[in-house]
Amino acid sequence: MERNGQGRRGDRWNGLPKRSAPNYWLTTYSDLVTLLLCFFVLLYSFSSLDVQRFRSVIRGFQSLFGSGIMDGSSGMFEETAEIMDTGPADYSATLYGLLKRDWEQLAKVEQELAHLLRLRGWEELISVHREEWGLVLRFKDSVLFELGKADLTPEALGILAEISHFLSQWPNHVRIEGHADNLPINNERFPSNWELSTARATTVLRYLLGETGFDPERISAVGYGEYRPVAPNDTPEGRQQNRRVDIVILRQSLWEAQGLDIEELLSGEETASGGDDQ
Repeated sequence: MERNGQGRRGDRWNGLPKRSAPNYWLTTYSDLVTLLLCFFVLLYSFSSLDVQRFRSVIRGFQSLFGSGIMDGSSGMFEETAEIMDTGPADYSATLYGLLKRDWEQLAKVEQELAHLLRLRGWEELISVHREEWGLVLRFKDSVLFELGKADLTPEALGILAEISHFLSQWPNHVRIEGHADNLPINNERFPSNWELSTARATTVLRYLLGETGFDPERISAVGYGEYRPVAPNDTPEGRQQNRRVDIVILRQSLWEAQGLDIEELLSGEETASGGDDQ
């Protein structure tokens, strides 16, 4: 009886479907797929970082205002080149070429301008130096205007006419910057140093446009009040240095970048890359 019972139990289990062996390979396969996914996500994040750096550099070109003052051209050139080396090779080569072209061209402008100042004997009246956004012609306070006024002196007319003729020979855009010291002013014409500095800049601009025929599409004016001093305002000598007008010969790439559409530029690069892959 027991044998028959055992036989019946064996027959009952034999009638069930057989269980397959565990699929342990699926665990390894899923781990591999997950690791591949993480790997490609990291690759994508690295490429996105390069694009962001490229956008930052281009936006820097689009800005006409720098964040610091450079001691000569080489420091700014090397620093920017180092930033661009971290981005895509094509972008780095393009931006490096733009900077190289800018400073080589401005070096020629500076050389010829220095010769003009020596020839005319204006070296004590006008200083020339480089800043990260271009070449700066700095007029001393008494050269162009009397204290607290925005009317050009007779001496200024001849100097500006000569400078305008020189600038018209170069393709660079020019920005006229008006500055003041921190002594308060409050009269009917100039309620504050903002109005005084802006009026001085626009007075120079209007003279260059009206009397010398300078191209109006290549020039602009701005006033900074007392907020961009080049010397301490606690001495008469320092305040005299801060009462000034600067004519800035802008780097060519600064102005050229104003018309760039960053999103369109990047999408165009991505489309071109996609077309090459097909």
